[in-house]
Amino acid sequence: MITNYLISGMVGIMLFFTVVVAPTIFKVLPVEWSSKYVRNFFPKYYASLGLVTLLAIFFEQDSANRLYLIACAVLFAFTLFFLTGKINAAKDEGKSKQFHVLHGLSVAINLLQLCIFIYLLAKT
Repeated sequence: MITNYLISGMVGIMLFFTVVVAPTIFKVLPVEWSSKYVRNFFPKYYASLGLVTLLAIFFEQDSANRLYLIACAVLFAFTLFFLTGKINAAKDEGKSKQFHVLHGLSVAINLLQLCIFIYLLAKT
């Protein structure tokens, strides 16, 4: 039961950021401010969602669901500790193609995690 609340919270956060926050940041703030904001936000986003996912793992009773949650936690860690740094470096070094590929990968991972969370909620 608590796992569903944790997952629901993460789905809400992920949807709110995707639909409301991200588009607003780039429309309202100048490029140098939006870039600085995003660089400070994403490590906290991935770490927070990763920690909540770890917490959900411990409360989950179903072993198959637990594996989905473990996969999501691993993806949050990968994005936080590896991908974010590579994305920032590509941007700093003006490697536009590499930046877009890596950013696209991070978006795809985030979308996959969101789909997994929604699947787990719909499954119950």
